[in-house]
Amino acid sequence: MAEKFDSLEEHLEKFVENIRQLGIIVSDFQPSSQAGLNQKLNFMITGLQDIDKCRQQLHDISVPLEVFEYIDQGRNPQLYTKECLERALAKNEQVKGKIDTMKKFKSLLIQELTKVFPEDMAKYKAIRGEDPSP
Repeated sequence: MAEKFDSLEEHLEKFVENIRQLGIIVSDFQPSSQAGLNQKLNFMITGLQDIDKCRQQLHDISVPLEVFEYIDQGRNPQLYTKECLERALAKNEQVKGKIDTMKKFKSLLIQELTKVFPEDMAKYKAIRGEDPSP
């Protein structure tokens, strides 16, 4: 799978370089550079065909739309992964805090219920297979 991505990356790099050179030729166009312009246009068409062939090999890959938004904003798409991991870590910490709070609440509730309803709580703990002692 990695070689498919490497191939796509290579074709994209060649295409971008071709576009850059094409821009240079067009920005300073001289009638004598028509042959070079035609050649670069043909390379651009060939490059698009090569990229299209890579697309067919990678049709089962999906990219989140947010990655394209990062690219459109001029940001590094690798930051998307980093920020997703940071958000997941923060959410994990938040959920862990809630779980810990609920465990403490359960423990305190059982302690208080045991004080008020000792026989009922002993039965409850026996059913649950817990140690009936407070």
